[in-house]
Amino acid sequence: MTLIVDAGALYVQADRNAREHAAVTRVLRAEPGPLVTSELAIAEADYLILNRLGVDVELAFLQDLVEGTFAVACLTQQELGAALAVARRYRGLRLGLADCSLIVLAQRHRTNRLASFNERDFRAVTPLQGGSFVLLPADA
Repeated sequence: MTLIVDAGALYVQADRNAREHAAVTRVLRAEPGPLVTSELAIAEADYLILNRLGVDVELAFLQDLVEGTFAVACLTQQELGAALAVARRYRGLRLGLADCSLIVLAQRHRTNRLASFNERDFRAVTPLQGGSFVLLPADA
């Protein structure tokens, strides 16, 4: 089953000094299915990694992308509309397009599993296909 990976989890897996690094790395390495993220989450993570961790760590992150460690998905125009609908519905949460894109990708991949530390938002949001999100590593 697919695991959708948000920018925070991407950042923490790159930051060996982060408190949650070992937990997120365990989750990502143990995942039997594809690790999918959006081009928007990649851009957000890349910015944070470059500015907080430096060029060498950012280059290692880019190498992971080149090697296919993470499948990077782009939203279609129709899916951008779905992301807009999520942003409108959860306006009070101020989700941002990167998080909305992950909710849409979860529907595309028929999964409710997210690698994320953003429990405040993703526990409040209902997946587009119904149910609730399973947040890893918290729900592991």
